[in-house]
Amino acid sequence: MEQMKKNFGFGCMRLPMADGEVDYDEMERMVDLFLEKGFTYFDTAHGYLGGKSEIALRECLVKRYPRESYILTDKLTNFFFDRQEEIRPFFESQLAACGVDYFDFYLMHAQSEENFAKFKRCRAYETALELKAEGKIRHFGISFHDKADVLERILEEYPQIEVVQIQFNYLDYNDTAVQSGACYDVCRRYGKPVIVMEPCKGGSLVRLPEDADVVLKALDSGSNASYAIRYAAGFDGIMMVLSGMSSLEQMKDNLSFMEDFTPLSETELAAVKRVRAILHSKNMIPCTACRYCTEGCPMSISIPDLFACLNAKKTFHDWNADYYYNNVYTVNNGKASDCIRCGKCEKDCPQHLEIRRLLEEAAEELEKK
Repeated sequence: MEQMKKNFGFGCMRLPMADGEVDYDEMERMVDLFLEKGFTYFDTAHGYLGGKSEIALRECLVKRYPRESYILTDKLTNFFFDRQEEIRPFFESQLAACGVDYFDFYLMHAQSEENFAKFKRCRAYETALELKAEGKIRHFGISFHDKADVLERILEEYPQIEVVQIQFNYLDYNDTAVQSGACYDVCRRYGKPVIVMEPCKGGSLVRLPEDADVVLKALDSGSNASYAIRYAAGFDGIMMVLSGMSSLEQMKDNLSFMEDFTPLSETELAAVKRVRAILHSKNMIPCTACRYCTEGCPMSISIPDLFACLNAKKTFHDWNADYYYNNVYTVNNGKASDCIRCGKCEKDCPQHLEIRRLLEEAAEELEKK
């Protein structure tokens, strides 16, 4: 952790894509600029981009720079093991995919009450701590998606946890489902450094409705992303704020305000609070498009895309929402009305959304004859 010179990290879940593959040329340009400006922290997981994220990091970062010049975080995800005996081989496959001999940080991924029970049953924490003792993991932690009391229980049971990655942004700070603020408070009580994911809530705090957008534009001091990321980075105990950048343009914007980071001013904080109030008044679906819900959907419903269409229709009254729903997102995938209510998506949703009910709402609004 002594190598942490900057508080901003490259989240590799939303990389630049071209024809369904990672655009290596663009990613190399992003990696080069990121390191040139003194940033070193990269975050991935095996499930990101269907396994392509780890390999892209190997090709665009690991093969091109000395190992000591960057910090690499990977994760153990519940989709990829069912028994303790499967964890080590999976971990070794991750090292091979990334092209490294060790991970600087290794996180138990997307911990919730249900996932934690599986990780305990399979002795995943114990296995990861063994790997740390062997030098294959430098630091051990968790990423977390549940209520604050569950987080406290995990930290009580495993004091060896060194860092906690939580969803943290100005919209979710007091949200009763995500409980960003309450989870942050637990981390502070237990003295755990915090890594922030979703500071822009999957782009929702960048692509703002017009009445919210004008509030931040009036500040005339940065992009919408800058206020969201600086908000998260301004709290005590925040070790790292991740941004899932998918273009060199986004990278340049993020680095422009994080290279010499300053917390939000009182004026900027007041504007952010006004934006939060506007967004809460619209009752938008708070989906971050992480796409965990689409894994194994028996009807192949592209749930985040359909929710984006519904938000656009309700918030912007945008006729394009109907076009994208009917001519893009449901051409080769299921419609909202195809949902068989199996509930698998809801178990995997970090936002704890009532997806089945929301799909009914999407069908009613977007499948009108």
